[in-house]
Amino acid sequence: MKLRERVGLNLQSLRRSRDLSQEKLALLAEIDRGYVGKIENAHYSVSVDMIEQLADALEVDPIEFFQPRG
Repeated sequence: MKLRERVGLNLQSLRRSRDLSQEKLALLAEIDRGYVGKIENAHYSVSVDMIEQLADALEVDPIEFFQPRG
């Protein structure tokens, strides 16, 4: 699995585990909702700054985006 895919799937998993819509997460992270979807679907790679922003919004350590899940 490519890292971009892992980050996207982990973002989706973390978001859903907190019962957040893409729209609500986008609002918390101060980004566009469409961007959240494109990250989750591995259409966009994400910068370190954006990972930090999303981690803050989800209240997780940024390393969570890179951990294998199974």
